[in-house]
Amino acid sequence: MSKGIVTRLRLSSLRLRLVVVFALVALTAAVAASGIAYWLNREAVLTRTQDGALNDFRQEMQNRAATLPLRPTQEDLRRTAELMATGSANYQVLLLGERDAGKPIVGASDPDDFTLADVPSSLREAVDTERPVTEANPYPYHLFWQRTERNGTPYLVGGTRIDGGGPAGYMFKSLAAEKADLNSLAWSLGIATALAVAGSVLLAQVAATTVLRPVHRLGEAAKQLGEGKLDTRLRVTGADELADLTRTFNSAAESLQKKVADMSAREESSRRFVADMSHELRTPLTALTAVTEVLEDEQDSLDPMIAPAVALVVSETRRLNDLVENLMEVTRFDAGTARLVLDEVDIADQITACIDARAWLDAVDLDAERGIVAPLDPRRLDVILANLIGNALKHGGSPVRVSVRTEDDELVIAVRDHGPGIPEEVLPHVFDRFYKASASRPRSEGSGLGLSIAMENALIHGGSITAANSVGEDGAVDGAVFVLRLPLDASGITREVQTRSSQGEVEEA
Repeated sequence: MSKGIVTRLRLSSLRLRLVVVFALVALTAAVAASGIAYWLNREAVLTRTQDGALNDFRQEMQNRAATLPLRPTQEDLRRTAELMATGSANYQVLLLGERDAGKPIVGASDPDDFTLADVPSSLREAVDTERPVTEANPYPYHLFWQRTERNGTPYLVGGTRIDGGGPAGYMFKSLAAEKADLNSLAWSLGIATALAVAGSVLLAQVAATTVLRPVHRLGEAAKQLGEGKLDTRLRVTGADELADLTRTFNSAAESLQKKVADMSAREESSRRFVADMSHELRTPLTALTAVTEVLEDEQDSLDPMIAPAVALVVSETRRLNDLVENLMEVTRFDAGTARLVLDEVDIADQITACIDARAWLDAVDLDAERGIVAPLDPRRLDVILANLIGNALKHGGSPVRVSVRTEDDELVIAVRDHGPGIPEEVLPHVFDRFYKASASRPRSEGSGLGLSIAMENALIHGGSITAANSVGEDGAVDGAVFVLRLPLDASGITREVQTRSSQGEVEEA
């Protein structure tokens, strides 16, 4: 292999390109460090000015203010403050003493520039606070300082008090010069940072174009794969790590396509088996149902030893018939062949008809105003109501209360019982198929599909069903509440379902 080919292979290495990109990022980080340098310089400049002024002020307080009499006059304070302010530190001074007990007097080096109002109250409180003298604290008063602003100009305010009842002194130094120097430094660092960042952005853009374009293509392909386009493949170019990743992606996509195809085939086979089995069972079940009806009519005249067996055959035949019907309904939902047949339905009349058809009038309390009309599928609404009310009667007992109201653009039907409620661990699974609340009682009177079918019928309307426990005034569970929410206008849902169905038929064709 020639030296040129080896060089090209090395230059095309993703590792090398990433090193270059990260080097540029490091350059940007180094430029950003100039900001940190600014803050460090700022603290250094302010600390140096602050320490110089405070040390000078402390020395002046010891040399001049400490020599004042215990009860100085205002003129004494003013003259001493002016002498203290003439130093090289260039600050103003204010001395606060007492003419008599409880009668303060103030002397300032420049009353027009610095008054007692310029001293923060927190600083005055700290200066006036006498601390116990101990081995660790040999002085009752300390020097305190604070940075503040006045009319946009920063100032350093410091203060202390002479031990033994002497005056309190405050200094007021402008930091405008330091602020101007720091602003100049900030502008210089900002311009340098902007230029460096602009150059780094251009170089990073070039590197990103080289490195990230294949990654972007891979991301788009993965997105298409996630959307179900399992035949998505990428063209393999180059000999770097991205090329290896592309080959791995193509291999994974091919394997995924094969597995999905196998799973779809098995699922379709299972669905067809359930549908065929349910369909084939209907014929013998029809005959069995007719026989059981005859046996049920003759049950009173049968031998007492045979009557219980006949009753068991009748109930189990009906249960099997319900199970087959439910299985066929579930198969329609799974196959996507379930359709809405909308009609203008008076909700109160529909619920009354559902209750009356099942002889539940004495066990159900209906709270529904007449005149609430919505375009719904009457048969599917009847299935939902029958399952919810029947479930409430079975597990909660009568009376069951059914209330109807409208909220915004939704129809809300609540079915409440006064039974023991639903265990908290069962609530998330009440709409699961064949779910049993107790593993020790796998057999029950129902098929375990009723609530699941009710939910599917609500979803096809564009609605939903929620389950919860009702809590009484004493905080105890007072039955379960199932809330059905359906749109007052399901015509848009119907058009959407029909459109999707047409598209699916075209794709299958």
